[in-house]
Amino acid sequence: MTRIVKTFVAAGAIGHRRLVAFTANDGEVALATSPDDPISGVVDFPSGATAGQRIDVVLFGPAEVVCGGDITPGDPITADADGAAVAAAPGAGENVSLAGFLLSGAESGDFARAIVQRGTLTGVAA
Repeated sequence: MTRIVKTFVAAGAIGHRRLVAFTANDGEVALATSPDDPISGVVDFPSGATAGQRIDVVLFGPAEVVCGGDITPGDPITADADGAAVAAAPGAGENVSLAGFLLSGAESGDFARAIVQRGTLTGVAA
């Protein structure tokens, strides 16, 4: 599968394999710290970045992501407070920003294979 990667400027410190979000500035991303952030993709920059550095972001396709909790294969993912992937589980009527879904199961701290496919997930009443 082909992936789409674009270079952006880091708004602050961002680690490798972390989820990032668009900022109000064109061509800039920041660490995603909430399921409400407008997630843009996954950082593919092995040394990590500091503010002002140019970094590659996987916008679509296969990528590895740092996980912030237990996630099963196929689960849709969103960002936690550290830019790590967690299972997206919005409450009824709530929306969360999606980064994509995992291809393999993972535990907190694992690097997992994912497909980056941005979107929004709305919770439904049980």
